[in-house]
Amino acid sequence: MTSEITLFVNPTAGRGRGAHAAQPAASALRAAGFRVRTVSGQDPGDALARARAAVAEGTGALVAVGGDGVAHLALQAVAGTDTPLGLVAVGTGNDFARALGLPVRDPAEAGRVIAEGLKGDGVREVDLGRAGDRWFGTVLASGFDSRVNDRGNRMRRPAGRFTYDLAMLAELAAFRPFPYRLTLDGGEVREIEATLVAVGNGASYGGGMRICPGADLGDGLFDITVVGDCSRRTLLRVFPTVYRGTHVRHPKVTVHRAARVEIAAEGITGYADGEPLGPLPLSVRCVPGAVRVVGR
Repeated sequence: MTSEITLFVNPTAGRGRGAHAAQPAASALRAAGFRVRTVSGQDPGDALARARAAVAEGTGALVAVGGDGVAHLALQAVAGTDTPLGLVAVGTGNDFARALGLPVRDPAEAGRVIAEGLKGDGVREVDLGRAGDRWFGTVLASGFDSRVNDRGNRMRRPAGRFTYDLAMLAELAAFRPFPYRLTLDGGEVREIEATLVAVGNGASYGGGMRICPGADLGDGLFDITVVGDCSRRTLLRVFPTVYRGTHVRHPKVTVHRAARVEIAAEGITGYADGEPLGPLPLSVRCVPGAVRVVGR
């Protein structure tokens, strides 16, 4: 493996933490004997092109500095290649880093962990989800949660998890269950009324909401959490338990496991890693060992 490492930086992650985090992460990598170069971009398309060029040129690892958005972009560059992915998680959500057991909002420590992993036996393969030509590491959200995502993306204040909380409260005003058509592993089409359907490769989204608490990055399967046709009152009662993952005990919540999922519903946008994939219907599959990651 070459000793040159590429830092893939989102300078706007976490209200500017991405730009500030690059230096301590780079210092930790250089102290371990690696040569470090930094790539960014004028927009997501330009940034992805630069990341893919670094991978094609044989960089020793692509280290994404930012949150789940830049991690999602980095996955598009490294998935299906031999190039390891490291994460310096300093964004708002950082759910993929959490799923991998990596440091969050400690760039110097993340740099040290990545350096140790690259020098030792800290590189492993994990599964990814794939929808069309898009890879994702954490959760595909659809339904009430994706409507909240739509609203949250339009809000400028406040920052962080509170954005999601306030967007959820605002979206409750128009709350209603949605008619879904759900197909698992090519089986029968299930027609259901549901508040949301979440397809989890990882356990959490939205900055630690454990919507699919049993999801395992190495089992070749998704955990699919279906929240049924509950009332506003029930949703408000269940919502706080999502941070502990205990919502799955509620009778309105069911969990399925499958390697391929087809979801259809009218007027719903699918989000993965917090990024919009497009309107439903979507067909997604779990791809075992799709990416090599650096960590503990």
